[in-house]
Formats: sequence, structure tokens, C-alpha cells
Amino acid sequence: MPEDMSFLLLPGFSAIGFMSAVEPLRVANRFRGDLYRWRILSLDGEPVAASNGISINAEAAIADVHETQTVFVVAGFEPLACYTRALGDCLRRLERAGTTLGGIDTGSFVLAEAGLLRDSDSVTVHWEALSAFRERFPSLNASQELFEIGAGRITCAGGTASIDMMLDLIGRKHGAALASAVSEQFVVSRIRQRSDHQRMEIAARYGVHNRKLIQVIGAMEQHMEELLTPDQLAEEISVTRRQLERLFCASLKSTPTHFYLQLRLTRARELLQQTDMSITSICVACGFESPSHFSRTYRARFGVSPRSDRQVMGGRNGGAELSSSLASSAAAQTSAPAWSES
Repeated sequence: MPEDMSFLLLPGFSAIGFMSAVEPLRVANRFRGDLYRWRILSLDGEPVAASNGISINAEAAIADVHETQTVFVVAGFEPLACYTRALGDCLRRLERAGTTLGGIDTGSFVLAEAGLLRDSDSVTVHWEALSAFRERFPSLNASQELFEIGAGRITCAGGTASIDMMLDLIGRKHGAALASAVSEQFVVSRIRQRSDHQRMEIAARYGVHNRKLIQVIGAMEQHMEELLTPDQLAEEISVTRRQLERLFCASLKSTPTHFYLQLRLTRARELLQQTDMSITSICVACGFESPSHFSRTYRARFGVSPRSDRQVMGGRNGGAELSSSLASSAAAQTSAPAWSES
């Protein structure tokens, strides 16, 4: 019998994440016969529009499905906007029936909200939503992997990572030769492993090649809330503070302090646009000393205050705040080190 997969498309879902998951199944069937069958589900059985405006017809409502081997929740910018207790009940009922549960792009938010992700599970989401996911579900082990495949749980970052996830699943069940043949049909020269990072490596992102510089930028990215002082950053790579400053000036035309500040402001904007965390909580989560200081530096960087920026993003999304559904727990009240951020 073909393996049965269902895709629950939520309004505003990622079209590329969905198509990249379905197409490898189609090509696998082309080469080996009926290995897979799939169906498209929606909340009410009606067509559902992707974030790009394209509407996809659904074959059934999620409530009408009582048996399927795997169901993937495919979401986009507002994964919890349509979450209801009834949806959670449907997913829990399927889990009890032995269904493997999956999340594509931000679909993991829905599984987590329904209490269907365990603390022992490794889970991934699209990198842009990772900070929001960790704030809302701090006990879960959220990674930056392309995909995570565990016992009864499969999560994927979406985008073209859905191809890699499906190629991995195909290879596990039907052999590496079939997975390679499917990969070549998409003109993909290399099947990425789950451990491949979603984002470009630091060297490619910032156009730097100095090993110590890459190391210290990585340390900055890992310490947004509890900031490292310039001396601690220098100690990370076994140089003096003065040498650290020269390194940043030569390679990035910036100071370590200013560069660190830009990273934190970018993270703050992600949280502002993807969660409904209070501005005070975002201020703390990104290592700022006070809301007033945060507001000043944010305005200087983006030309608009945090509050106004959130209102603008809300207006682009039907008048509601971008991610009002992503309520998150307050960040720990940890004060930032007292060193200049100008």
C-alpha cells in the first residue's frame, strides 16, 4: 500500500514549503510506482490561500480525517492566528490513532500549542520565527537544523528545506539511489543533511573570512540577552580588546560595540514583528538597559519607534498586530552590562 501523507494548510501558509514537500513524492512515484499518496486538508474543507495569494483546493476538513499515517501542518507568518481548541483536539485524536505529526515552516507552533511536542523532542522552525518560538515555548529544544525527524514527530524549516526532508524520508525507506534520482530531477546537486544550517554561514553572510572574527560574531549571536562585554568578547578569541577593535575596523568598518548593537536591534525587530511580546520584554530579551534607551536606538536604526513599527506591520496584515497569536512569556529580568552602546 502507498504511504499516506496529509498536508493541513493553514491560511497564509508557505507555498514553497508545501510544494517542496509534495513534489519529491510525485517524482518518487514516477520512478517506482505508487509509493506515496497525499491529500490536502484545510480547517473547513474549503480552499485556502497561501501567503503569495494563490488558493489551493482542499479535499477534506481536518475534523473529517480519522486515519492517516502522517499529517504535516503547513503554516506561514501567523501560525496561531487560526488555532482553536477544536484544532488541537483533532491533532491529539490523530496522534492517539498512531499518526506521525509534522510541522513545516512555522507549523511547529501549532503542534507545540496543542501540547504535542515533548521536551525530549528536537524541533525546528523557519529561522526567522526561531526567536519567537523559543520565547513562547522555552522548555522545548528548538534547533536551527533544516529538519528534525524523531519518533512520531517530523519538523522542517520550510522553503527548499522541505525537499531535503522528503529526500531523507525517501532514502530511509526506499534507498539512497531513489533519493538521489529524485534530487537530480530538481537540479539539486547535493542532498543537504539535517545538520546543515538554515542560514548562510557567518563568513558568507558578512563577507568575512578571519576565523577569530567569525568566532566572535557567533558568540554575539548566542548572547543577545545577557550581553558579553568587549573584554569578554576579546577573551573569547584570545586577543586584547584593542586587537578586537582593529579586527572589526579592518574587516567590517565598524566597532565591536556598534556591530553587536545592530545584531540586537535586528533581533528586536524580529520579535516585534512576529510576537506580541511587550516592548519592555523585547527590550530585556535583546539586552537593552531601559525601554527609553531601546526606543531611541531603534528609531535611530530604523527611522521609526518600536510601537509605530509594530502598528505599521499590523496594518499590512489585516489591521491586527502581525503575530498577536504568538503571545510569549516575559523575558527574564536581567540587566545589561554597563558599557557604551553608541
